[in-house]
Amino acid sequence: MKILVTGATGKVGQVFLKQLLADERFAHASARALCNNREVETHDRLDMVKGSISDRAVVKQALEGITHIVHLATCKEIPETVMDVSIKGMFWLLEEARISSTFERFVHISGDASVGHFFYNYDRPITEEFPVKAYPGCYALSKALEETMIEQYYHQYDFNGCCLRAPWIMEKDDFKYSLSFGDDVFGGPRWCELVTPAEAKQHQENSTIPVMLDPEGKAVNRNFVHVDDLVSAILTSLEHPAAHQQLFNISMDEPVNYQLAADYLKETRGLDCVGVKTPFYSTWLDNSKARHRLDWSPDYGLAELIDASWDYQRADGDQRKIWYPG
Repeated sequence: MKILVTGATGKVGQVFLKQLLADERFAHASARALCNNREVETHDRLDMVKGSISDRAVVKQALEGITHIVHLATCKEIPETVMDVSIKGMFWLLEEARISSTFERFVHISGDASVGHFFYNYDRPITEEFPVKAYPGCYALSKALEETMIEQYYHQYDFNGCCLRAPWIMEKDDFKYSLSFGDDVFGGPRWCELVTPAEAKQHQENSTIPVMLDPEGKAVNRNFVHVDDLVSAILTSLEHPAAHQQLFNISMDEPVNYQLAADYLKETRGLDCVGVKTPFYSTWLDNSKARHRLDWSPDYGLAELIDASWDYQRADGDQRKIWYPG
């Protein structure tokens, strides 16, 4: 087994490579990182190809001798590059894999942006049977197109692929900073822009926890997954027979309810909370299919996610930095 990893220097890619090379189940496996902006540290079972996945010649070179592909590379809200990286890049990967004599399986990592996550008011948990429904913006559109593209390759060429749809991926102290009223907030919403500057300053000084409220004033349920749980699902899907041509939601067993998160932080850390009205809705990404077919389950629930984030201590040089593409 030789695995090509795109987006190898990103949040998921780094953890995947580390766990792959340490996992006794894959002691026979080696990996290749396809890198563009950054480089990985080489290993006796890891080599690297430099270049963009939007370049077919680079993809062809990267796929030489490859049996499995873990496709993580993506592009956020960058209209100038999203089609080249996310759509053309994935197309060349699929095309070169399709005609490769060594290829066995393609594992694509998508996101719940493909179904609009909290932008739309779903009346029941979101299963893999729901149609794609991107929210406004080019990133969500790219996720919907990626899922559609690999599904069409199943129909067109009986292609051996698998798609894992993940919600917001957490690591280290990400979740803690996703609840910050300061400019150091991780991701969205930017809580400081939903209250007055004076309120934001006071909430930041007091480490007040925001409780996201929907248009009716109810606490929102939002989907998350810890990077370790996502990586365990990727490793499981590499060779699992039940993963063939399937889409799986890979998420926590239950979404995070912002009020329950605030209650837990009040109980365990003595932190107060405040409700913040937003235009967003509760969603539940149902992971039942992955649990039943892959015998996969997440280790992180609400308490584990919060405790891991609040207890994390950053080492010197371990700066909070977000890179796109990954």
